[in-house]
Amino acid sequence: MAAGRTFLTLALVGIAAPAAWALPTYNEVRADYRPSDTLVLSREGEVLQRLRTDATVRRGQWVPLAEVSPALRTALVLSEDKRFYEHSGVDWRAVSAAAWGNLWNQRTRGASTLTMQLAGLLDGDWRQGPGGRTVVQKLGQTVAAQVLERRWRKDQVLEAYLNLVPFRGEIVGIDALSRTLFGKAAHGLDEREAAVAAALVRAPNARAAAVAQRACGVLREMQKPVVPSCDALDLFTTAALQRRAFDGAYGVAPHFARYLLRQVDAPVPSPAATPATTPAEEPPQRRERVASTVSAPLQRFAVQTLHQHLRELRGRNVEDGAVVVLDNATGEVLAWVGSSGLLSQAGEVDGVLALRQPGSTLKPFLYAQAFSEQRLTAASLIEDSSAHIPTASGLYIPQNYDRQFKGWVSARTALAASLNVPAVRTLVMVSPDAFFRQLRALGLPLRESGDYFGYSLALGSAEVPLLHLTNAYRALANGGRYGPVAVTPVAAGRTPSALSRTAFAISATATATAGAASATPAIDARAAFLVGDILSDGNARARTFGTDSVLATRFWTAVKTGTSKDMRDNWALGWSRRYTVGVWVGNASGAPMHDVSGTSGAAPIWAEIMGWLHHAGPGAGVRSSPPAPPAGMVQAAVRFGPEPGGTRQLESARQEWFIAGTQQPLFAIDIVAMQPIKTAAARQNRSNPGRAAADAPDDGLQAPTARILAPAPGTIVALDPDIPPDRQRLQFAATPSEGLADLRWRIDGRVQGRGVQWAWLPWPGRHRVELVDGGGQVLDTISLEVRGAGLKK
Repeated sequence: MAAGRTFLTLALVGIAAPAAWALPTYNEVRADYRPSDTLVLSREGEVLQRLRTDATVRRGQWVPLAEVSPALRTALVLSEDKRFYEHSGVDWRAVSAAAWGNLWNQRTRGASTLTMQLAGLLDGDWRQGPGGRTVVQKLGQTVAAQVLERRWRKDQVLEAYLNLVPFRGEIVGIDALSRTLFGKAAHGLDEREAAVAAALVRAPNARAAAVAQRACGVLREMQKPVVPSCDALDLFTTAALQRRAFDGAYGVAPHFARYLLRQVDAPVPSPAATPATTPAEEPPQRRERVASTVSAPLQRFAVQTLHQHLRELRGRNVEDGAVVVLDNATGEVLAWVGSSGLLSQAGEVDGVLALRQPGSTLKPFLYAQAFSEQRLTAASLIEDSSAHIPTASGLYIPQNYDRQFKGWVSARTALAASLNVPAVRTLVMVSPDAFFRQLRALGLPLRESGDYFGYSLALGSAEVPLLHLTNAYRALANGGRYGPVAVTPVAAGRTPSALSRTAFAISATATATAGAASATPAIDARAAFLVGDILSDGNARARTFGTDSVLATRFWTAVKTGTSKDMRDNWALGWSRRYTVGVWVGNASGAPMHDVSGTSGAAPIWAEIMGWLHHAGPGAGVRSSPPAPPAGMVQAAVRFGPEPGGTRQLESARQEWFIAGTQQPLFAIDIVAMQPIKTAAARQNRSNPGRAAADAPDDGLQAPTARILAPAPGTIVALDPDIPPDRQRLQFAATPSEGLADLRWRIDGRVQGRGVQWAWLPWPGRHRVELVDGGGQVLDTISLEVRGAGLKK
């Protein structure tokens, strides 16, 4: 009988032994360990963001034994394995005591050692099930523990156990436990906290009172011969078990970290896949640490600057903002601020990737295209006056930001001062479809065609993300060459620790070469240079922004602001020789801001960040000088003629840049066509009593008859209750005619105004407008419609 039991025991050991010898080494366990969080590192090697990437378990970083509190090590050994440092994996004295207790049906402490428990954590075959361990499992765990003791050192066993043991709920490992329940690192646990942690090992999900009772016993063992008081331990344990101090995400770049991990963890086609077959995708591997291109000092400054400025705008209904900083040479993202955080009601929305209307920030690309196609030069004159552009959905009537017109201006002034009507006139030359193709070539993800947006595309009616728009401006900085952005270090062999301040120096030719290799021409280099020269010209922008605006920097920069309809979005984008900075300010909800202009919203943030980059940041000491003109550019003196009907020069004489072959010494207006903008859709007859006489040829027997110049027939006016009524008056204009000084404007049968020009306060409804002379004879007639709520005078 005894021989049979011996044979059975040897057979069981023979079954368990192979699995025990297959246990991993300490180095393999350490290498396979994966925390539930991923650490995103800055280019300097600092932790930029901690982001939870495994929702099934709460596991912190691997903690070396030397960084674990001595109190916790003592508490764990006293609670779980008092002779840990004496046995070789199995405590035979404890095994004998347990067997004797079972024989007499007495309740005793289990004989499982820390090494045996670790074996169960490493191999699920030895793990205890709901009904306890089977004989085979117990024998296998015993063999495995002895194998571990031969291969591992005692400190390695204790370290691995502390990092792999489940404590409570989803919490696994000492790092997650100490940060979640006690709000501190593992090296800072005191004796009371260590006793609670050790008590949780044996009963992870016990009630707070049971955990406190067990912790009291551990604490008394630790402090012998002194008998500590456990009166407050119950309350302390209850509070600790309810605490959740270990946030799922922590850092200064949460939105960037999520974007980075999506890029890094995107499934990649398997190398074994062939074009003839469906490419097999390798599942992404979760990483413990991911290096990034973001600069931690710059990121912190950008976050601080955005928050500070939004607080200053409190009361103007603006709570969100976003910032992107790119390295011109490499396309590396140096800063990414997705939201204003706690200042926002939608802090999780990433303003860097959100689709928003860019306003006037698309104008540089429009003028660059017109320069490239030689439709305009920087000195070409464009009329900034009331324009009525017929479209399929009605008349499009662009207005300037200040609702005023500047008359004839050069293209340089029109772009720098951000005048809307000249931009629309330029788009009429280029065509919406051609401009749409230009924007797509610059990487802007426009989802509709040029015809869909029409002429409003010149004023930013499309929706684009800040990241893509900033990268398009980077193309202007790079002489019209477009390339993708990079969120991980692009230069071969570079590690986060090596990406120090010197990495920002212009002499870093290796990164510049890597970035230029993937760039493709998207804009004529000569046109890009012209646009940069215009946007850096403080005198040219003075008509709108003044000579001492926040856009003026002490070093060379080119910058453009933009504001979308109803002040829902405010932008500032610009570049120096080394960096491109993009800023958006608004509300994630789409609510309009109150009296926030281009120079009071995003521009101050842009100026502060650009100044920090060149004076205090990693680019300190790197001079930003004007770029050298590319081949094919010439500079020549130009003069401007007088205003039509006047003697004052349209603009002062100056030195101007031209694409070779387009230069000329004088720009003047010889004949002014007294007509609104005409397109193919406008070439139609208007049937009214006065038009036949107006269009009849002058045979010398009758004087020319006055006619209505503005508004155009079929005009549709939409009233905005948020704009003061005086700012929404509709301008009426007629051609002057000799002998007809007493011109009158009759609306719906009643005379409302007099003179060649008159401003009417519109009222909702369909109206018939007649131009009559002093005797009541109708000279011209049009119809128009006013939509929207009535305005109170």
